[in-house]
Amino acid sequence: MHVEQVVLLILAAAAAGWVDAVVGGGGLIQLPALMLLNPGQPVATALATNKIASIAGTSTAAVAYLRKAKPDVRVALPAAGLAVCCAAGGALCAAAISSELLKPVIMVVLLAVAAIVVLRPDLGRVPALVLRTRRRTAAAILIPGVPIAFYDGLIGPGTGTFLVLAFTTLLGVDFVNASANAKIINTGTNLGAVIVFAAQGHVLWALGLVMAVCNMAGALLGARMAISRGAGFVRAVLLCVVGGLVLKLGYEQFA
Repeated sequence: MHVEQVVLLILAAAAAGWVDAVVGGGGLIQLPALMLLNPGQPVATALATNKIASIAGTSTAAVAYLRKAKPDVRVALPAAGLAVCCAAGGALCAAAISSELLKPVIMVVLLAVAAIVVLRPDLGRVPALVLRTRRRTAAAILIPGVPIAFYDGLIGPGTGTFLVLAFTTLLGVDFVNASANAKIINTGTNLGAVIVFAAQGHVLWALGLVMAVCNMAGALLGARMAISRGAGFVRAVLLCVVGGLVLKLGYEQFA
């Protein structure tokens, strides 16, 4: 790769780390950059290298949120444990299932996410009064830890956004606290996928580690901005990321 390509990938990694730390969706930036700037590589190699950079950023953001936002570790840690296994399963299936079949479904889900956030302007701005029943708590562990984690190992972009909305609706937390929980789960999903991709020999380690450092820097800045600026800032970024994901998937589907 030329120096210019590496520099652009470094910048993309930093931007992806920032977006991921705030609300998730950094794969919208980082994965397309890897595929466009290094077009000769297999798709699995791009996915694997993306995960190496992403796990550095999500773990950095998780630590930053743990210090300031106080995520619900009683829910997040069990979900993260499940997420490691389920994301690994998704990564194993990545070569067998065509992502083209899933894109229309993902677009519909993302549009539903955008509609919920727009039509419910108070969602995630302040904590809501939600009765923490055993069934609701179990759902807050299983939904992020199983289907969302499997999706992250299989395809990836939008995982953090799905996690934020899941915690906001199921637990009644605000967007900042939901992002804090999401980063812990996302670290688990990235770890599960990395284990599988690394075992299969798909990772470009030198490039991935350089991008990881930049992703960490962007993630640290993003987490601090989300904590300091509050739920309204996260909500605005969430809508921008969802809109970008829908446009990207729509272009790939219909162009």
